[in-house]
Amino acid sequence: MQQPTPDDAAIEAAMRTLVDTRAGRSICPSEVARLLIADEDGWRVLMPRVREVAQRLARDGHVRLLRKGVVLDPDAPGAGPIRIAG
Repeated sequence: MQQPTPDDAAIEAAMRTLVDTRAGRSICPSEVARLLIADEDGWRVLMPRVREVAQRLARDGHVRLLRKGVVLDPDAPGAGPIRIAG
């Protein structure tokens, strides 16, 4: 049986929980996806939505998007790996 796809509220809740528990450290968006979808590879399909939710939260000032420790513009994070910090 396939797991239901988490909605944006579930993604946001998981992201906030992980960021809050890692005070002072950043998280990888894949950690959020893996928390919500336990399937070994199924979490990958959730990654674009996780990034979209992270961008929205960054625009609202709830998180920061980082690449190599540099804060990114949430409206133009570019391609490539990002980290999410509180």
